[in-house]
Amino acid sequence: MYDSVGSQPQGRDPVAAFVALGANLGDAAHTVRAALVALSQVPGVQRVRGSSLYRTAPVDSTGPDYINAVAEVVTTLGAPSLLAALQAIENGAGRERPYRNAPRTLDLDLLLYGSARIDSFALTLPHPRMGSRAFVLVPLAEIAPQCVSAAQLQAVADQAIEMLP
Repeated sequence: MYDSVGSQPQGRDPVAAFVALGANLGDAAHTVRAALVALSQVPGVQRVRGSSLYRTAPVDSTGPDYINAVAEVVTTLGAPSLLAALQAIENGAGRERPYRNAPRTLDLDLLLYGSARIDSFALTLPHPRMGSRAFVLVPLAEIAPQCVSAAQLQAVADQAIEMLP
């Protein structure tokens, strides 16, 4: 598990948010770990705590297996600003979007932002597909079991997922 203290607050009450991390191109494990460090260096992110790394097969895609994790951040950024910071980290890792669900060097998805419910063109929270993906629910349950029900885990029990040492 990863734990880091980041930068200082920016005048807004801190909010706990959860971010899914995944990669399946290049040294995916290194990329996910580097993204956790990059998250802790975002201005307005006070703390980052990451799950273990997990290996999963691609969902609705092809290519090598993914390395996945979930991070909890405590942030004073608003949800749109946090999303923009996540996209900047993706771009810094060489993320390209040639087609939907293409293999990727890094994918960061904002899953939850406090208790916020947002439905806009740019952002939907909670993440609309998180409940159907073991690669999100299993690592999320590891670091925030209160966010995942037994029924949700049972619903994705047929999806292969392996915790890495």
